[in-house]
Amino acid sequence: MEKDKISVLDIVEQTMADGPGLRTAIYCAGCDHHCPGCHNPQSWNIGNGNWMSVDEILDVIKADEFSNVSFSGGDPFYQVDAFTELARRIKAETHKTIWCWTGFTIEEIRADAHLAQMLPYLDVLVVGPFILEQRDTQLLFRGSPNQRIIYLTPKEDDAIPGTVPLVPLR
Repeated sequence: MEKDKISVLDIVEQTMADGPGLRTAIYCAGCDHHCPGCHNPQSWNIGNGNWMSVDEILDVIKADEFSNVSFSGGDPFYQVDAFTELARRIKAETHKTIWCWTGFTIEEIRADAHLAQMLPYLDVLVVGPFILEQRDTQLLFRGSPNQRIIYLTPKEDDAIPGTVPLVPLR
């Protein structure tokens, strides 16, 4: 994977489906979780996306001064180097918050230094695989109750059911 390019399925501007308020959602390609019942199975193949540079994506994000950002997919952690660079630039060049969805658990991410590199730049992480047998359409911003919404920074403090604070590593 290239550090400065992301395989993107779509960029949806001013969406309210991918986190609270208006958001620019970056839907990436590439996911090996292959959750049964996935709402976006075309995202599994990284080749289904169009390669965009971090600069190109950042231009779209910065063009909307009101929307925060969401990384979804696919799974952004399958392109962690480029998404980390994008997240780092968003934080350095804007005041936007970043939500990110992944099929990995927080424990898996924390145990892998390569995956964990993105954590310092994210405000909220929605973790865990979608489990079709537990599907619940009443849940906010997730498809099954095993998925956790984890606040990584105090910037996002909306009271969303299912949200847990991240306990810092010692």
